[in-house]
Amino acid sequence: MSLEIEKPAKQLIKPKLKKSIIDCDIHHNVRDIKDIFPYLPKNYREQIELWGTQLPDFPFMNGGLRGRMNNSYPPSGGNAGSDLQFMREQHLDPYNVEYGILTGEFPWQYASQQVDYAAALCSAYNDWTVEYWLEKDSRLRGSILIPIQDPNLAVKEIHRLGNHPGMVQVLAYGGARMPYGQRFYHPIYEACAQYGLPFTIHVGMEGVGINSAPTGVGYPSYYIEYRALRPQVYMAHLASFIFEGVFEFFPTFKVVLLEAGVFWVPPYLWRLDQDWKGLRHQTPWVKKPPSEYFKSNVYIGSQPIEETPNIDAFTSMLEWTHAKDSLLFCSDYPHWDYDSPLLSFPKLEGDLWEHIFYENARKLYKLPSRSAKQGGVVS
Repeated sequence: MSLEIEKPAKQLIKPKLKKSIIDCDIHHNVRDIKDIFPYLPKNYREQIELWGTQLPDFPFMNGGLRGRMNNSYPPSGGNAGSDLQFMREQHLDPYNVEYGILTGEFPWQYASQQVDYAAALCSAYNDWTVEYWLEKDSRLRGSILIPIQDPNLAVKEIHRLGNHPGMVQVLAYGGARMPYGQRFYHPIYEACAQYGLPFTIHVGMEGVGINSAPTGVGYPSYYIEYRALRPQVYMAHLASFIFEGVFEFFPTFKVVLLEAGVFWVPPYLWRLDQDWKGLRHQTPWVKKPPSEYFKSNVYIGSQPIEETPNIDAFTSMLEWTHAKDSLLFCSDYPHWDYDSPLLSFPKLEGDLWEHIFYENARKLYKLPSRSAKQGGVVS
């Protein structure tokens, strides 16, 4: 029984999944920054043509081929994830993806001090996503990118697209100037709750541009360190959401945590519950143990899920993570550490597979029940 992911160089597989799935982390990309020019104000188009994007960049080398699977670059040219037809052939159809949640490849503006420019880039990317992806494949759903640096501009973008049937969540990145539970961000969560949109955090932009250092002791030297330390960023955000009272103020508000691993959650919740018992007088508005807020308001993406020493440990960790209700399948296509829907999990007992690969996402994103007529190959 293997928990290994499919090797990047492997050729396209033949369809094997009989049941369709919902993939909650698919990275679509532009072929070139000029793809979003039709949606950008003229002054920003001219600025980019003259000076480049002038956006801060990720400082580490990644894995694979420029961070992507070696075979994920489309034959037509351009970036990995930039060709819808190739994505269909390589991922959506073979793996019977009934719905795919697009999370994009456009994080740099989240670390820029130019908030108006960041807002314009987010809006342009959102409009491009709607026209060139959502309107061309009914399986796809989008994420509303927002300028998290300025809650007023972020709320404006949520109001602009919150009722769009193809947009199913608001997306931000782990990199931030302060923990996400703080009151500075609350107008964003009020708007998310108003439209029934989850607030999804994807790893990225930690320690870049205006954002705080990626660890509590500063900057690591290598990507492997940065990657291993991702959970501490999510630990900070999760504790902030809970102890700042976000889930009490906005009871229907949901948070999704993507791409920082999974099995750090159980011991962290145990610790939060233990500390809350002795210190809850400091935050009297937190009326329940922290683990209860996690179970009612937080979802976590499966990629990259940790390999355990044996299947018994894996099964126990799934149970302690509340996977039946909280875990969402994520492939992370087309990144180098892509998780194949066939190989990323061992055989799951009972209806656990159904919940992880379909039902949890269907419930969260208010999607239809499985239909044999949708989502690629069904045999």
